[in-house]
Amino acid sequence: MIDPRILREEPETVRASQRARGEDESIVDELIELDERRRSAIARADSLRAEQKQLGKSIGKADGDEREALLAQGKDLAAQVKSAESEQSLAEESFGELHAKLPNVVHPDAPPGGEDDFVTLKHAGTPREFDFTPADHLDLGERLGALSTERGAKVSGARFYFLTGVGAQLQLALLNLAAAQAVENGFQLMIPPVLVRPEIMAGTGFLGEHASEVYRLEQDDLYLVGTSEVSLAGYHSEEIIDLSAGPVRYAGWSTCFRREAGSYGKDTRGIIRVHQFDKVEMFVFCRPEEAEAEHARLLAWEEEMLGKVELPYRVIDVAAGDLGTSAARKYDCEAWVPTQGAYREMTSTSNCTTFQARRLNTRYRDADGKPQLAATLNGTLATTRWIVAILENHQQDDGSVRVPAALRPYLGGKELLRPVS
Repeated sequence: MIDPRILREEPETVRASQRARGEDESIVDELIELDERRRSAIARADSLRAEQKQLGKSIGKADGDEREALLAQGKDLAAQVKSAESEQSLAEESFGELHAKLPNVVHPDAPPGGEDDFVTLKHAGTPREFDFTPADHLDLGERLGALSTERGAKVSGARFYFLTGVGAQLQLALLNLAAAQAVENGFQLMIPPVLVRPEIMAGTGFLGEHASEVYRLEQDDLYLVGTSEVSLAGYHSEEIIDLSAGPVRYAGWSTCFRREAGSYGKDTRGIIRVHQFDKVEMFVFCRPEEAEAEHARLLAWEEEMLGKVELPYRVIDVAAGDLGTSAARKYDCEAWVPTQGAYREMTSTSNCTTFQARRLNTRYRDADGKPQLAATLNGTLATTRWIVAILENHQQDDGSVRVPAALRPYLGGKELLRPVS
């Protein structure tokens, strides 16, 4: 959630953020009105409780008729306090429910607009020119004995798959390379739970407009995570963490699950858009004033990984209307996919400022020892989808695939993946 003081002191900033996202800005005025009602109810209840306390002292000193009169007055005052507390509770509940629906305030430099209004920040590498007709990743993967979507569908339904043989090895190599890079850069490697409580899922902002994309186990009241960001954000919920030595960085290796609601008919071929995949995710807790610099570091680490697997890519500044609820700003790295003649998302890194920490009550102590809300950031370091770009960009005319040098130590030194059929 955003700081209520921003609503009161900078309402136009929040309205502008809503406009940039393409969202209803009238929610701002509604929240301001509810906040005023809430604060008024709190003040009235506090005043009546103070009056009740003072009256109690007077009763203790009185006797006779005066005491009886004060007791009657106390009874009336107790009813007023009860009514005021009920009004306060309702006002806080109304404000809280609407406040939770308000997305994070967009960074002023994030481009406004929707999915297609991103700004390209850079290109790295040059898309390869083939002297043969390149095959797509599914055809390549099947020839290599690396994957099977047909059997995945037989076992689990559409958008599921098996990674087999060198396909499974390639994913493990990729994720191990990512994990090694993360550890080298001071991240603590984590294998987190992939089932989380509702308050953790809601705390990270995934139960609002994205609720339809999340798998829920109703009998257990647990959610399957779509990213280990969720588990890692909850790791320090209701805690005061030590940031005196700088940002605290975690790298979560997990399986992720997404319902892909609303994507009917999109990317149905292969493993670009699937219900289950594996990922190494970077997650950072830091002081709010450190967040922008940390965001740049996460992007640099993502680019380093893409360089290691020798993929041409571009970096985009995602438009406000395509940001998640929690993100104030997001950069995507998109790798070139030859058979699509397009760049496709491989990584995302988001600066969530104090939005998630406020919901999850994650704080640190400032220089004066006072608890303050931390900032949180996340970024993809590698995921199953990368296999698509690796196979297509490094394919040879005989159907084999060249293994990028950085991955070879994790694949027993193999330089080529060769067809089995």
